Amino acid sequence: MLEKIIEASVNNRFLVILFTIIIALGGIYTMLQTPVDAIPDLSDVQVIIFTEYPGQAPQVVEDQVTYPLTSAMLAVPYAKVVRGYSFFGLSFVYIIFEDGTDLYWARSRVLEYLNYVSKNLPPGVTPSLGPDATGVGWVFEYVLDGGDKYDLQQLRSIQDWYLRYELMSVPGVAEVASIGGYVKQYQVEVDPNKLLAYNIPLSKVKMAIKRSNNDVGGRLIEMGETEFMVRGLGYIQSIEDVENIPVGVDENGTPILIKNIANVHIGPELRRGLADLNGEGEVVGGIVVMRWGENALKTIHAVKEKLKELEKGLPEGVKIIPVYDRSGLIERAIDNLKEKLIEESLVVALVTIIFLLHFRSSLVAIFTLPMGILMAFLVMYYQGINANIMSLGGIAIAIGAMVDAAIVMIENAHKHIERYGGKKDHWQLIIDSSKEVGPALFYSLLIITLSFLPVFALQAQEGRLFKPLAYTKTYAMAAAALLSITIVPVLMGYFIRGKIMPEEKNPINRFLIRVYRPIIHLVLRFKWTTIIVAIVILLISIWPVEHIGSEFMPPLNEGDLLYMPTTDPGISITKAKEILQQTDKIIKSFPEVESVFGKIGRAETATDPAPLSMIETTIMLKPKEEWRPGMTMDKLVEELDKAIQFPGLTNAWTMPIKTRIDMLSTGIKTPIGIKLMGPDLEVLSDLGRRIETVIREVPGTLSVFADKTVGGNYLDFKIKREEAARYGLTVGDVQDIITSAIGGMNVTYTVEGLERYPVNVRYARELRDNIEALKRVLIPTPTGAQIPLHYVADLEIKKGPPVIKSENARKTAWLYVDIRDIDVGTYVKNAKKAVEEKVDFPEGYSIVWSGQYEYMERAQQRLRLVIPITLVIIFLLLYFNFKNIQESLIVMLSLPFSLVGGIWFMYILDYNFSVAVGVGFIALAGVAAETGVVMLIYLDHAYKHRKLHGKLRSLKDLYDAIIEGAVERVRPKMMTVTAIMAGLLPILWGTGTGSQVMKRIAAPMVGGMVTSTILTLVVIPAIYYLWKSREVKRIMAELQENNDDSSEAKEEK
Repeated sequence: MLEKIIEASVNNRFLVILFTIIIALGGIYTMLQTPVDAIPDLSDVQVIIFTEYPGQAPQVVEDQVTYPLTSAMLAVPYAKVVRGYSFFGLSFVYIIFEDGTDLYWARSRVLEYLNYVSKNLPPGVTPSLGPDATGVGWVFEYVLDGGDKYDLQQLRSIQDWYLRYELMSVPGVAEVASIGGYVKQYQVEVDPNKLLAYNIPLSKVKMAIKRSNNDVGGRLIEMGETEFMVRGLGYIQSIEDVENIPVGVDENGTPILIKNIANVHIGPELRRGLADLNGEGEVVGGIVVMRWGENALKTIHAVKEKLKELEKGLPEGVKIIPVYDRSGLIERAIDNLKEKLIEESLVVALVTIIFLLHFRSSLVAIFTLPMGILMAFLVMYYQGINANIMSLGGIAIAIGAMVDAAIVMIENAHKHIERYGGKKDHWQLIIDSSKEVGPALFYSLLIITLSFLPVFALQAQEGRLFKPLAYTKTYAMAAAALLSITIVPVLMGYFIRGKIMPEEKNPINRFLIRVYRPIIHLVLRFKWTTIIVAIVILLISIWPVEHIGSEFMPPLNEGDLLYMPTTDPGISITKAKEILQQTDKIIKSFPEVESVFGKIGRAETATDPAPLSMIETTIMLKPKEEWRPGMTMDKLVEELDKAIQFPGLTNAWTMPIKTRIDMLSTGIKTPIGIKLMGPDLEVLSDLGRRIETVIREVPGTLSVFADKTVGGNYLDFKIKREEAARYGLTVGDVQDIITSAIGGMNVTYTVEGLERYPVNVRYARELRDNIEALKRVLIPTPTGAQIPLHYVADLEIKKGPPVIKSENARKTAWLYVDIRDIDVGTYVKNAKKAVEEKVDFPEGYSIVWSGQYEYMERAQQRLRLVIPITLVIIFLLLYFNFKNIQESLIVMLSLPFSLVGGIWFMYILDYNFSVAVGVGFIALAGVAAETGVVMLIYLDHAYKHRKLHGKLRSLKDLYDAIIEGAVERVRPKMMTVTAIMAGLLPILWGTGTGSQVMKRIAAPMVGGMVTSTILTLVVIPAIYYLWKSREVKRIMAELQENNDDSSEAKEEK
């Protein structure tokens, strides 16, 4: 069939060229339209339920909101993990779905279940879905600089009511979250003594304010043939409007106004997060969250263009300062890969020209590179794969192998022209030479393509990272395979004309033969010795395997840093601000640092479930050229870590995108996390402390921090039911006072144009800032009397949970472990052993090792299952090509021998085993098989040619056939190997963004190609000789028998 395709392509060459041009134009268009990002979106398909329950403690939020929601969401189809967080006044529920689930389908199903469970929630509590964004959605962050003209409250209003809504209209933006500053609030601080004097309950004050803030419509009236719409204007517009709200009349009929019983002023609303820039003081900031599936680079550019427009409308003196811009990372990553693709293409082109020494022939091989890449982009675009370091990396590691088929076909055409030039029709000669090697080469490219099947079997984060690479490599190789049997023979016919340098006159070929001939003579003389030495080398490689560590993924240098220390959970916002500014100032003092944007607590977005104890400092670094000589990222982190040493602060250094993905996938922000699960938070806290002590002693531990699950400070009002009943009060009556008078309650919102601000009612600060004052808080009784709170409730100071975390409705406590100078696999093995030996777990409690280790274990288990299946598929493809089990097995021998070089090269470079390295070995299997196929093509051709012409009569003839197939045809073999290795070297030498991952893929391929080539050139001829010698001996026996019969016949005559 493949021979027919080759012949049909040559005979219909005009149509083939036309279709090629059309596909090329389509490829150029789709390449320009393909979305661009730094890395694939690694976050899980997730839906966030965000619920506000103002003023409520975490335990209340957990019992009344989070637990009902998490338990209900466990039943949502395809939900694999339901993670809950209960904070002060806030509930977050993250529903993580199985891979491949459509996000909008998932959101619709969550809404269905949410409608069902909402009726079980407290009155007034309304859950809402978070934005349709993912863990890598934080693409751009900025701050507002108002100089001395504007305070934080004014800047926050500009951000909330001007910038935020304008930016949300930008295509691709899901949400714009505000952080820092103060939200304006009308604060009505009631004097309980005056309430008592006027005999006015607090509930009446709240109702009066609520009823004094509204606009209404009165339908229509007609006057003088004109229609008028009727309005009743009653919105609160100022402090005076609030002060003049009546709440009753005194005994003389004089109105009692709010200003008679309360002090009204503008103040800040309660906040659970703030921001700082460069350690110079608080700022107001905005975080642009990109919608799921959008083009990151296009979205960021659109946001920046919009900000330029909006700056014109800002008050004089207000400036927008970008503090995090992912477009720099995207452009660096893409530019680095583009540069590598160009370098690889040039190197491969140079190799082709040097080996063939025929420029026009080289153009045919070189043509397959851009054409194959354009065809890959065509499929990428319609499959929805964006251009990133992984998808472009797939093309990069395929470039060397893409030209292999064209190189061998061109070389074979050269050989045919040398032999039959002028004796055959030119196009028929091209067809014959292409049909001779084309089908086998097509199968070899197909093997390289299908060898990547294990990568498609990877799941979760590792699957999302490497599948784009596997897809694009597959598309590029499939394109190369298709081109090799269609357009390549056509172009060969047009370009391979004129004088062709004979193979024996090519100086490179002469050199290769001169070196290789004595080696192959020695190998064929000591066949068994050669095979035994190869087996010994294979066995010796077991030693480095045992000394190479393991990790999930090598670190991806994003070019920016994220500092994420953990502080004491009971910290106040004032102290948190002090720590944030001190750490930011120290970080900014380093000459490599461009800017420092620090955030503590949470931004106003459902994608940020951060407690007040969590600091996130985004560190924008200067270009590498401006760093101190000899400074590296690792050294910089080490120096920063030494500089920031505060009591109670546990440091963690990471990267912005990576951390956001990890936290939303597993909840763990460090390389290794430990999740403890059980029913009682006290027990979980005790277990966490004990494990923390054990882990701290494990070699390689940089830092370890256990969640203080009961580290929050609580002031409990324990209501005395009998005492309350004596005064005619229910528990709810007492709790209403605790909620509103002490906690404060937003009773209404003012409408000031587009802006909305809350009106809050509570007691004055001095009446609720100490225990004695709180005991004297007055509660109205049904009789009209007001009694102190301590009559009906006891006050106690207790420790309790600052935040309650749950997974699949089970309470959890986490430990965060950061490591240094040790691989993840070895560390976890040692840590597990230490914990098992020294910590006993009560019944009903369990431990789960999470973070990168969780990903690594899952990937390894998957690969153990799929790699054997892939090897079987490769064997079957070889069998379909050779129609011979023995030859298929000989090629399969190249796979274990290719591992030798890959393993030793990794050991020399001090690389750990990781998923990236695993992908490199998988890619190596395909190209190693290809080199074996090319060798056998020529050995078989020489053997069959001699056998067909009766020149295979002795072992000496077999010896000569192998010399001819191996030595005389060494050029095409070395061309394929050199092209592949030359294509990988620019990746191996690379230092740009994304090179950390790509080098781990390229390293085993380069090392493995060296030993695979040695096997192909040395061991395969020896095995081939031993195998074919049996057939030759049988031929010799048949000849001898025929000769004997002939002799007997002569004697009879």
